[in-house]
Amino acid sequence: MRRRLFCALCLVLALCLPAAAAPLRVFVPIPPLTYLAERVGGNRVAVSVLVPPGADPHTFEPRPRLMAELAGAKGCFTIGMPFEKTLLDRILPTTPTLTVFPADRGIPRISMEEHPHEDEKAEAGHPHEEGLDPHIWLSPRNGLKMVRNLRDGLISLDPAGAATYRRNAEALSVEIRALDRELTSLFAPRKGMALLVFHPAWGYFCRDYGLRQVAVEVEGKEPKPAQMKALIDRGRELKVKVLFLQPQISAKSASALADALNARVVKADPLAEDWMENLRRQARVFREALN
Repeated sequence: MRRRLFCALCLVLALCLPAAAAPLRVFVPIPPLTYLAERVGGNRVAVSVLVPPGADPHTFEPRPRLMAELAGAKGCFTIGMPFEKTLLDRILPTTPTLTVFPADRGIPRISMEEHPHEDEKAEAGHPHEEGLDPHIWLSPRNGLKMVRNLRDGLISLDPAGAATYRRNAEALSVEIRALDRELTSLFAPRKGMALLVFHPAWGYFCRDYGLRQVAVEVEGKEPKPAQMKALIDRGRELKVKVLFLQPQISAKSASALADALNARVVKADPLAEDWMENLRRQARVFREALN
C-alpha cells in the first residue's frame, strides 16, 4: 500500500511540474553557420542546416523532406546565397509562422575580382548583384557581425532567452576577436602575396589579411585554353607552388594547372562546420604555402 501511495504521489508531482520547453527550431543555410548559431543559441536552440555537409550550395536542390522540416521551424537565417531566395520563395507563402532573419545584415559585399580591396564594396542587402562575392562567412571580422545578427534574431524569436543569447554571443565574440588578432599577426610578414585557388571563395579572408586571391574559375566555369595559358603565366610570375581546391569540387583543370606549375593541389574547405577551427587550420595551411 505504501509503495502504491508513493508511486501515485510521484505521478501527481510529475503532472504538476511544468514540462521542459522544447528547443527553438531554426535553420541556417550552410554548415559553418551551424557552429555560430549553436554557440549563440546554446541549449535553447536546435539548429538545422539547409545545405548538408559535403554538398555544394551553388548547385543545391532542396529535397521534399527539407521543405516539410523548414515549414516546422520558427526561424531561418540567410546570408544572401542565390539558392536561399529560390527556396524561401517556394516555402514562405504557405508557412506564415516562419520568420526570416538576414545574418548578413551590415556586411558589405566585395568584388569577385582577383584583387579585392576595402573600397570595392556594394551596399549590403543586394547580394545577388553580378560580380559580388557571397562567401562572407570566411572572415572573422564578418563573423562578428553575423554573431550579432544571430543574437538579435534569436532574441526576437525567444525574448525569454535574451540574457542567454547576449552572454553566449559576447563570449563567442571574444574568441573571434582573439582569432582575428592571431591571423593578423600570422600574415603580417606576407602582405601582398597571392593564393592560387580554384574557386574564388577566400576573397574576404584575403582582404582582411592583406593577401591576394587568384582564381582558376572564370564566372563559375572552368577556364578556356587561352585563360588557362594566362593562369599558367600568372602562376609562374607569382612563383605559386600550391593550388587550393575545395573538396566539394572535382576539376580536371586544377590538376592540369598544378602540373604545369609543378605545384601541389591542397584541399581548402570553405564549408567545414567547425567554423573557427577551420579558419585557423586553413590560415596555417595558407601561411605555409606562402613561405
